[in-house]
Amino acid sequence: MDFDTLKDSDLLGHVTVVVVGGTGDLARKYLWQGFFQLYADQVGKGHTFSFYGGGLSPSEKGTPLLFGILKELACPQELSAERCTLVKDQFLHLSKYHQLKTTEDYEKLSQQIKQQLGQEGMVEAGRFFYLSVPAFAYADIAEKINNTCRPPSDAWLRVVLEKPFGHNLYSAQALDKKLSDQLKEKEMYRIDHYLGKQVVSKILPFRKENKKLLDPIWNKHHIERIEIVLKETLDAKGRIQFYDQYGVIRDVLQNHLTEVMTLLLMNLPANLSNSMEILQNKLNFLASLQHVDNSNAVVGQYQAYNGEVQEELNKTKDYFSLTPTFAGVVINVNNAQYEGIPIFMTSGKALDERVSYARVLFKNNVFCIQDPKNVQCKSKQIIFYLGHGNLQYPAILVSKNLFKPELLNSGDWKEVTEYKDVNVLGLPLCDYYIQSPVTPREAYCELISHVFLGRKDSFISAEGLLASWAFWTPLLEDLSRVFPRVYPGGEANGNLLNFQLQGHQVAFSHEAVVNVINPSTEDNFQVMQGKYRSSEMVSAWAQELVERLASDLLLAAEEAIREEGQFHLALSGGSSPVALLLDERCVPHTETGSNFRSIHDLLLQYIHIPYFHIHPMPVHLTQRLCVEEDGGPALYEKEINKHVNGSNFHYVLLGVGQDGHTASLFQDTKLENDEERLVILTESPIKPHQRMSLTFTAINRARRVGVLIMGKSKHELVSQLSRIKGESSKYPITKVQPKTGTLIWYIDYDALLG
Repeated sequence: MDFDTLKDSDLLGHVTVVVVGGTGDLARKYLWQGFFQLYADQVGKGHTFSFYGGGLSPSEKGTPLLFGILKELACPQELSAERCTLVKDQFLHLSKYHQLKTTEDYEKLSQQIKQQLGQEGMVEAGRFFYLSVPAFAYADIAEKINNTCRPPSDAWLRVVLEKPFGHNLYSAQALDKKLSDQLKEKEMYRIDHYLGKQVVSKILPFRKENKKLLDPIWNKHHIERIEIVLKETLDAKGRIQFYDQYGVIRDVLQNHLTEVMTLLLMNLPANLSNSMEILQNKLNFLASLQHVDNSNAVVGQYQAYNGEVQEELNKTKDYFSLTPTFAGVVINVNNAQYEGIPIFMTSGKALDERVSYARVLFKNNVFCIQDPKNVQCKSKQIIFYLGHGNLQYPAILVSKNLFKPELLNSGDWKEVTEYKDVNVLGLPLCDYYIQSPVTPREAYCELISHVFLGRKDSFISAEGLLASWAFWTPLLEDLSRVFPRVYPGGEANGNLLNFQLQGHQVAFSHEAVVNVINPSTEDNFQVMQGKYRSSEMVSAWAQELVERLASDLLLAAEEAIREEGQFHLALSGGSSPVALLLDERCVPHTETGSNFRSIHDLLLQYIHIPYFHIHPMPVHLTQRLCVEEDGGPALYEKEINKHVNGSNFHYVLLGVGQDGHTASLFQDTKLENDEERLVILTESPIKPHQRMSLTFTAINRARRVGVLIMGKSKHELVSQLSRIKGESSKYPITKVQPKTGTLIWYIDYDALLG
């Protein structure tokens, strides 16, 4: 142990435990069992105890609630039935309910503690407050503790705080400031119960015990990938008030899974009991993580979730929540040791099984010709298995073709040699060396014991908390407008949530049919994003969608002008409410049927663009309309080559007709012999029949292509296109596939929902 731990744990005397929120759900399920375990472990070792369950209710209501919880406590395994009865009677005798609502209530508690100490002539060792209350109450309670319940200077004060610690970096900073005004950092224990899980607490000791074997292979040359997974079968029903504000990334990834990742990959401290060294190594690792954005993540939402939100939060039937209940993220590290190793982090509710693990998969360069079942041909992996799933018990598994690990602390851990007939991540149990705890202990029991001993290495520091939020907040902001993929839940999910690596980015492996959603009609309704035909999709009501499109065009223009000093935009005609001119009807520009006339009347006459920057298609030459001999397409192609660098437009904006045509490229447009042409004459099935249009060659050279689809009349088209893979001669729009640029679909809710 480090010096501070020794000093605190050596101070024998009376310890007062106060559970604020002592009759709540967490206290009932876990906390009182943990404090009973603490008392059973420590009784007769020099400390005496008092236990208070604090709540907002008056004593006559709170007391029976508390003792109803305490009477149901289970006996620790190491105690005989007779011994347990005696210890439990003592624990109940030492426990009291105390109303904790006002400053006066805390003052009365402090006086009661002092009075007991004086009457019984006891020396005070310390005061242990556990705040099992919502995070918004922390600052107020910390102020009351600081002003009324501090022990004498020679006794310790320890205050345990439950997650969530903020909603993002900014709220976490604000909460930290409020708490640090009342409590010292050494007095605060920010709990993440994952750090109390027996397997998680042994990650660093396992790495230390096997350092000689791991050092040569714990790097990018040998590790193929890392997976950190927490799957749940439960939904969020009953917790929606909390969950809809936080979602899966804040609830699980930012804390539990990030802590597991740091323990796996941080530099191994020289002293595993030195909490300051562990903290610094964690901070160094978090600082090496590469920035993540929505290209590094996929999100989903189980199908029943939105209905649960409407019911529990009293929302109307047209309300739609964007909160993800599933997330898959790929993380990369900027250091020489781990550079290029993808770290897959994923969690979700309403999945097919309950299981949690961290898996380090190593490269296997053995190529087996005849005996694929030979142990050398199988996966090489180390699994830190937290429980449930096929195995059911916590364990550390090392595949036998890797190495035989040293046995962890033989008093607490054992080697498993009897194998059940199950597979764990692709291998039967007999292909692993397996170690497991001798006696399973609940995480809260472990952490409550660590607080009592003053061990800070199992808790979250202020610096570590803010470093984690600094990493996750940009992604959360990016995803705040992304439409999560809807999944049915459980076994029915099939392969819908599988995702794959594409460079440093991830995407769902299987495309979903267009998600039919019920968007809100409130004024503050947000634009949603998703996937459509394997490309990005932006959806909203018509007005919001056009505003978003205009904003995206402006950003594209600013970027191009910054980089090249010019911006080339091609617009198509159509019936959309914005004038969109990469095609033209063969009518004079002064007629109402002309696309150029439309864009002039709706846009050009209101903005100051010099006429020589506007290039309408030359459909009216030598007093004739679209006559092949007049060479209009060649003339316009020459103009494009002259003004547009490499004939690559910065942005091409398209519409789509109900028959699937785009620009003036129709189902029967013949382009086989014109693959290099940029401009052609085409024939429309409706009047006016003659048209001039850019070709797919010209469109697909663009840096960005936007496709705008609006109106209920386009709903059937949108549904049909979503089912078509690749190109279809029936629907020319499917041939819009930018070679190096990006394609974005802008689809309003009338077209999406019908």
